[in-house]
Amino acid sequence: MNPSSEGHNDRMIRRWLFADQLGPHFLDAPRQPVLLIESKSVFRRRAFHRQKAHLVLSALRHRAAELGDQAIFLRTDTYGEALRKVSGEPLDVCHPTSRRAREFVRGHDGVTVLPPRGFTTSPGDFVAWADGRHGRLRMEDFYRDARRRLDVLMDGDAPAGGTWNLDAENRQPPPSSGMPVPAPPMPVEDEIDEGVRADLDRWESEGIEFVGRDGPRLFPATRREALARLRHFVEHRLPAFGPYEDAMLAGDPWMAHSLLSAPLNLGLIDPLDAVHRAEAAYRSGAAPLSSVEGFVRQLIGWRDYIWHLYWYFGADYGAADGLRATRPVPSWFRALDADAVEARCLSDVLAGVRDRGWVHHIPRLMVLGNYALQRGWRPADLVDWFHRSFVDGYEWVMTANVVGMSQYADLGAMTTKPYAAGGAYINRMSDYCRGCRYDPRSRLGLNACPYTAGYWAFLDRNRGRLRGNARLGQAMRQLDRIDDLPAVRAQERDRGDEAP
Repeated sequence: MNPSSEGHNDRMIRRWLFADQLGPHFLDAPRQPVLLIESKSVFRRRAFHRQKAHLVLSALRHRAAELGDQAIFLRTDTYGEALRKVSGEPLDVCHPTSRRAREFVRGHDGVTVLPPRGFTTSPGDFVAWADGRHGRLRMEDFYRDARRRLDVLMDGDAPAGGTWNLDAENRQPPPSSGMPVPAPPMPVEDEIDEGVRADLDRWESEGIEFVGRDGPRLFPATRREALARLRHFVEHRLPAFGPYEDAMLAGDPWMAHSLLSAPLNLGLIDPLDAVHRAEAAYRSGAAPLSSVEGFVRQLIGWRDYIWHLYWYFGADYGAADGLRATRPVPSWFRALDADAVEARCLSDVLAGVRDRGWVHHIPRLMVLGNYALQRGWRPADLVDWFHRSFVDGYEWVMTANVVGMSQYADLGAMTTKPYAAGGAYINRMSDYCRGCRYDPRSRLGLNACPYTAGYWAFLDRNRGRLRGNARLGQAMRQLDRIDDLPAVRAQERDRGDEAP
């Protein structure tokens, strides 16, 4: 039954909304009865970033306040305790976003699990596409299929502008004069945020641990805030997003990025709504195709691809370790101790995680992930670290992103090569190398860049596993011609996992 009028409210099943299902598209009608649960035990299980905990609790409590008497809002120690309080009433719930949550809801009588929402491709469509690839899964192929199915940026049967992928136009280094965009709008905290902060302070005094620093809430906790940020991005920042999508500046963590990943992953925005607004900007001439295509690819391509791979690859995928990376993540990295690091890029990016719980995708991949890959840190530990440390981090988000893309632990099941690079890449795409004690051109000696030296040590250590990778052929041939490779290997062994 799917009534749409308030008068039929008493005939609708109460919808249990998890804290990442907070937008109106997770309900079947505006006045559908709702169950919201705040579980304190979630924060006992692992040490989340303080600002992530604040954002999730703020979003959940704001949604409860918006719904008023339409919702039962239970703040309990566990989900089980909350469900016992409503045990006489049937519930339904949209498919949760983790295996643990899915098994939990399936194990409760009276709870009906509905198909997932908040993504643009259905599980059936993805499985049909993936099974038809015969083991060769590539995001670009999925993305093109999604463009056709959803009729996004299409001119009839052809891609808008005649080209599917405009990545080549979106790899410019940062402008020397700074980003030509206004700052993104920031939320204004209210009494709900004040209550959340007081509760987190009290929980810490009781022994619940967090990582990172507290600070003003930087990401939307309500749909109104999320839509304001989306509108501002499309109107003011989207045109510059594409060209500088991969660039980094030490003094500008936001660049021209949308800062929408957190509200998207809280379910505050329907991704197709964001896609359609961006496409409208292109059609009206307000934003160039290269920027709009790059943004659209992130949403209906990469985001959905990662979500579906989490389920398609199965529960064992998170433990993949094809490169035999067995070193534990060191304490300085786990604790976000940016002050212990001299390498300017890594210090600044780690400080960004510590102070904001967020850095954009290139610092994640090419500074944090690249360094971990070179050092051989355990992929499963890194999945947990990214999950806990980022405001937009969830198990479904980080598993394939870290295991498959960042750490290449699946040996190419989802990408074509490891995302390893030396200091030259960071020097080209950022201003980090200026004033850094390390020289990105040097691989040996006191001033040798740990990324440059680490890159060659990584390739050497994994010769046998990577030799057949066509995209690494040139690098492997160059590796064979490095005369001082034994000294580089010894230097990086001595460096080990100490903060560089």
